[in-house]
Amino acid sequence: MWYLCVFYHRLLDYRKPEVESLAELFGAFDSDQGDPQIQNHCLEWRLPLHHHPDSPFHFVNLPSEDVARKVANRSILVKGMYELWGEGSSYEELEDSIRSYPEDRKLPFLDSGSTFKINVDTFGKVLSLEDQNQRIQGLSYIPFKGRVNLKNSDNKFWLMETDDYGSNNGLPPIVHRRIFFGREIGGADRKLMPTYQLKSRTYLGPTAMDAEMAFLMANQGLATPGKLVYDPFVGTGSVLVAAAHFGAMTMGADIDIRVVRDGRGPDHNVWSNFKQYGLQMPIALLRADNNLPPWRPGLKEIFDAIICDPPYGVRAGGRKSGGRKLLKGAVSPYTVPDEKRTDHIPSTAPYCLVECVHDLLDLAARMLVMGGRLVFFYPVLREDDSAENHFPEHPCFKLISSSEQILSSRYSRVLLTMVKTGTYTEEVAEAARLKHIEFKENHLKWLEDGNLHSAVFSPADAHSAAAVDGKFSKETKPKYRGKYV
Repeated sequence: MWYLCVFYHRLLDYRKPEVESLAELFGAFDSDQGDPQIQNHCLEWRLPLHHHPDSPFHFVNLPSEDVARKVANRSILVKGMYELWGEGSSYEELEDSIRSYPEDRKLPFLDSGSTFKINVDTFGKVLSLEDQNQRIQGLSYIPFKGRVNLKNSDNKFWLMETDDYGSNNGLPPIVHRRIFFGREIGGADRKLMPTYQLKSRTYLGPTAMDAEMAFLMANQGLATPGKLVYDPFVGTGSVLVAAAHFGAMTMGADIDIRVVRDGRGPDHNVWSNFKQYGLQMPIALLRADNNLPPWRPGLKEIFDAIICDPPYGVRAGGRKSGGRKLLKGAVSPYTVPDEKRTDHIPSTAPYCLVECVHDLLDLAARMLVMGGRLVFFYPVLREDDSAENHFPEHPCFKLISSSEQILSSRYSRVLLTMVKTGTYTEEVAEAARLKHIEFKENHLKWLEDGNLHSAVFSPADAHSAAAVDGKFSKETKPKYRGKYV
């Protein structure tokens, strides 16, 4: 059945992928496997008349009202999902459309034993309270028999109106006014983001993931009770907090032992962030290196999702185990004396994104269950005439969505969602190694001008003179010539 899906007007590239992920989570693709769209786990979408693709109004085909309600209630970007009773370019057309809507679908919600409320919403314009009341009174031809209840009604109806404002105000252009009227099926929890906003978080770091984006990532990873979600770059735990909110078991790791062990004291650490919201504590937080994962040989396929934001050198440079930080007189290999273990901070070396992402894909291929999801951010250089997007690949994974978030005129980041479709074998491991070499060689252009490639993608030893701990001199400031990486 077709439903009117109204999005919040933000993060436009993330809207459909989130809805499609949640539709899969709630069983929208469990039947009709002969349909190519179902097999590809994508939904059928269409735009209202005269609407731009960036419009917040979309029609989506979902198998049932129950699925539509669950998707809307869980979503971060869906403002509301509606059973559309009528639409038109004028109130006369709207009335004709509502009158022609099947009576058997309307009558159960007009019963005298029920309560109802009519809300008025607009996009691209503002209506006074008086204008809103006039529009509600104009719906008197709908035979409501129940009582009005503004606080806790059984049925909520929405009258939504767009304006023919063109495109001068920065919003997506609408050539003609469009009016919708429908019954609310479900909508996002508007208290969720204020509850989890970072400014009220107990423990934060310089690269803490924005709460809204962390919840979107958790939705892309299909976090749900009974699933185990892992973040190999856990930091202050924002991604795992979102996954735990949805009931998932969580586990994290970070190369900085001070982050996972100490925080800023006993009441200001990763654990206290979970305690603040009354969430289930992580199973474990490890000091571990993505370049040298700690898992014992033979351990595999234990995670349902790996969700993370790998370090890519813009705000904080990536690090891996290594370096030459040894005590005076020590010879390699160095064993930390027992009396120094408590306060010892292991040495690290620069970790470029090419190597980091290769290690992440290899880890995910080995440790994710079949059908498990890998969700991570990938930096992108922007230009108008860019070549075809070239994202990391792995024979065990299929890329199912890529959502760009523009950070500036110079660069952006893309949230990649991959699903594990193949078994990890020795042959696959060798193929992945070769693919990694090919991918890295295609992007080693750091010699040109010390741009983001040199800061992020090049092998660490190739640009170590230009960067120290992820910070770059003015001479090597990224110039962002605008090429997808």
